[in-house]
Amino acid sequence: MTDLVILIILIGLIITYIYVVVKRKKKEKEMQMEPAVIEKLKPDTELELLKKQHFMEKVKEKSNREIEAHLVDYSVYRLTIKEYFFYAILAAIVFFFIGYLFYESFIVSFILAGLGFFYPKIQKKKLLEQRKEKLKVQFKEAIASLSSSLAAGRSIENSFKEVVADLYLLYPDPNTYIIREFEIINRRIENGETVENAIRDFSVRSDIEDIINFANVFITCKRTGGNLVEVIRRTSDIISEKIDIQQEVSVMIAQKRFESRILSVAPLGMILLLKYSAGDYLAPMYEWSSSGPIIMTVCLAILLFAYWLSQKIMNIKV
Repeated sequence: MTDLVILIILIGLIITYIYVVVKRKKKEKEMQMEPAVIEKLKPDTELELLKKQHFMEKVKEKSNREIEAHLVDYSVYRLTIKEYFFYAILAAIVFFFIGYLFYESFIVSFILAGLGFFYPKIQKKKLLEQRKEKLKVQFKEAIASLSSSLAAGRSIENSFKEVVADLYLLYPDPNTYIIREFEIINRRIENGETVENAIRDFSVRSDIEDIINFANVFITCKRTGGNLVEVIRRTSDIISEKIDIQQEVSVMIAQKRFESRILSVAPLGMILLLKYSAGDYLAPMYEWSSSGPIIMTVCLAILLFAYWLSQKIMNIKV
């Protein structure tokens, strides 16, 4: 019976992993879809010209509504119901397996499995940080393009439009965070809103220190009439260097982070190996009349503390 339960759990973990991989690949394919392109036709008559202008105005109005309706607050991440139950069930399966491996008791295993429904909160924080990191790296490319456009003598408004064109060369997906944000800025400028207000709104929603600092420098320089080109160039260099250092640190500790995860899983593999190869050796640890379960609880607590400490050490921020 025990072998059958563990086998079912392992099969469930394998199926879940395959599902995650397939879902990720499907999402990557969907992100490669290009936006519809409106063909430009030469009007033969004045009536056709008016129809085309009216059609283009409707398309532009629809585009504005779609962009304005998708203002993202990067300080908050909301899981969908599907994502919540996916992460909760996945964590419940893992905790059930760990509980049965350490205690060989269905009661304890189901109690630990219930803790899996608290895991989506932890995963939500991870996804929030990942989204901010993506936006930060994308902003680095955007500000470098903005600096180049201003240095070439373009106006601020035209420079922001040029940034969007450059970003499309780097990120073909129109739903890329930074492309959507700069398109929103351009729409607001076209609607008569000041550049300062558009950038300030983006910086507040981003909740990223580098973007907030850039917005403050840009607004101050614009109001005081300073050398905007030089200020943005130096700000761009500073932000780019900071992000480059962060990426170098991430690359340096990537191997250590992987090793720490392997070391965290290795004790589980050792217990599983001993359980099947030398069941009598571990039998006293599962007798509730003795101190075996207490020892297993202490070992599990040490493993959890070691994993938490390793992640804390490698969480290096620049």
